[in-house]
Amino acid sequence: MKTYKYEFSHQSNLIQIGNLIDDLHNVHVHLLRLQRRYYRLFGKYASLSRILKHITKLKRTTQPHWNALPSQMIQDVAIRIDLGYQRFFDNIEDRRLGKTKRKVGKPKIKPNHKYKSMTFTQAGYKIEGNRFTINCLKKSFTFWKHREWTGTLKRVTIKRDNVGDYSLYIVCEACEPSEKLPLTGNEAGVDFGSKTFLTLSDGTKIESPEFYKQCLKAICSAHKALSRKQYLSNGWYRAKRYLSRLYKKIANRRRDWFFKLALRLVHKYDKLAIETLNLEGMKKLWGRKISDLAFGEFALILQWTSAKYGKTFLKAGRWQATTKPCSDCGCHNENLSLSDRQWICPECGSHHDRDINAAINILQAGVPAS
Repeated sequence: MKTYKYEFSHQSNLIQIGNLIDDLHNVHVHLLRLQRRYYRLFGKYASLSRILKHITKLKRTTQPHWNALPSQMIQDVAIRIDLGYQRFFDNIEDRRLGKTKRKVGKPKIKPNHKYKSMTFTQAGYKIEGNRFTINCLKKSFTFWKHREWTGTLKRVTIKRDNVGDYSLYIVCEACEPSEKLPLTGNEAGVDFGSKTFLTLSDGTKIESPEFYKQCLKAICSAHKALSRKQYLSNGWYRAKRYLSRLYKKIANRRRDWFFKLALRLVHKYDKLAIETLNLEGMKKLWGRKISDLAFGEFALILQWTSAKYGKTFLKAGRWQATTKPCSDCGCHNENLSLSDRQWICPECGSHHDRDINAAINILQAGVPAS
């Protein structure tokens, strides 16, 4: 499966897509309230088949305006809710068996501004060139078709971001495989740090541009301007949209840099190993700095890029010791503190750079990522 993303160009009739998403939000609210009433009456949740039958009944009785919406889009809303309940019950069972400590809550009613997407599966739309037609609206919308998609088209999703821009996501299967890159014989472990973004086992060090820090003055100014506006006024909405554009710009710049960096590493190395970190715990200790570096997002992009071009991607376990062991003899230096950036092994006498030694241990401890 492969997903292609295309941006819609700015056009006046995009507001009709927004109205369609708002109508689906009303369906979302109705179905979740229905599940709550069903639980109060019978002590259990209604199955997906029962909900789908009830939707057909609602279209004939109390909700005739739902007939104007594509039926598969309404079914997709019900399927999303059912998947949410399945994950909720599966998580309860996993926690009872001790498989996980992570809690997954049951589906909640989303506010209108957080319900941002709609999905077409087999019908209800048509794509001709760079024109996307929604049958129920009898309208066509232009999107930037910067590349062709390959394979069998399975479903199409339209998403709205916080700025108010719309994107088209096309999911295909049986896509043509990407061209594999030639092997170089190089391999590297990758150590993540708050001072140096990446340290590789061959001594290469990569600094992060820290895009959030670069725009911090503009963000503070935008937050200050928003706080001075009357809540929900026209000026408040304009200030909020401007702030969202700033955050989107930072995210786009960071993501672009991540993809270019991942491609550069994949061109140079045949095997890459990273460590598994508790990033949420690190955020509690170091806060904004860890969020700005966004190592979790980079790890995903590096994994995708490695798989795309036929390179090996490895992960070291979260509890695998990588900092204190000597990469030459394996001796654990228990006296090593966070301030020690250089140290000498008490047994074999090897001199180590803290981050390079950790990167070598990560490479040795790496196993194929699932």
